[in-house]
Formats: sequence, C-alpha cells, structure tokens
Amino acid sequence: MGASKEALTSAECPVARAVSVVGDRWSVLIVRDVFDGICRFGELQRSLGLSRNILTERLRTLVAQGVLETRPASDGTAYHEYALTKKGSDLFTVLVALRQWGEGHLFAEGEQHSELLEIDGDRPIRKLEPLDMEGRPITYRNAYVRKVSHAN
Repeated sequence: MGASKEALTSAECPVARAVSVVGDRWSVLIVRDVFDGICRFGELQRSLGLSRNILTERLRTLVAQGVLETRPASDGTAYHEYALTKKGSDLFTVLVALRQWGEGHLFAEGEQHSELLEIDGDRPIRKLEPLDMEGRPITYRNAYVRKVSHAN
C-alpha cells in the first residue's frame, strides 16, 4: 500500500511533497488550463469534463496550497476567476517537461497533437534538459540524491 497523503506532505523527499500538492491528474490539468487562460469555474468544468464536486475539491486544495488564488472577474461581473500565484507559475517548467515527455513517448509517428509555441516567432519550445553547473547536460546516470541524515 502507498504512503498516505499526510506522509507525503511531511516527507523528506521534495518529489513526494510536490506530488502531495499536484500529483493527481485533475490538479495538473486544472493548472494547465489556467496557464492556457481558462480561469472560471464553469470554463474549467467544460474544458475538463469534470464533476462539480471533484473540481471544487481540487480548486480548494490548489488555493489552500498557494498554487492558485481567487480574484474578482476581469470583466467586472460578480464572478471570480482563478489565477496562478508565483508558486503556481513556477509549475510551468514541470508542465513543459510532462508535455515534451508525452510528445516523445505517447504519440505515434505523425499523429497530430497540440503544440506549445513561443509567442514571439511562433516557434516550438526547445526540449528541456537538466544541466550541470557548467551548462553540460546531466542525466540520472551522473546525478544522485543525497539522503537526509538524522543525528542520533
């Protein structure tokens, strides 16, 4: 059986903590849609085809975790919108990495899919890759995780 949500929230591993916040498919897709400018509850529900109760719970969690914030609707109506916080905006690189992994591994050759393009120049985004301190590519083969040591 997997770790509880509480265990992930207090884990020493940054990946486990991140997964506790945005690790389910709906949370990631909500954040993706907000990046794409879909900011109102009804728009998010239509885009995702998600039930009201699940969307409400995921939005509540994303707001409580500081990934999204609510603000008055930009058109002056009584509605409110969801907006990315700095913490939420910092997920852009994560979503680009997921997108690029999906493009590289989950589509057949020539199969159509959406593209992420630069606004200036209408060009595709360069493939992300981790770099060492000198700017050289680095992989799991030449990196390691230093485990936290506890003093006795």
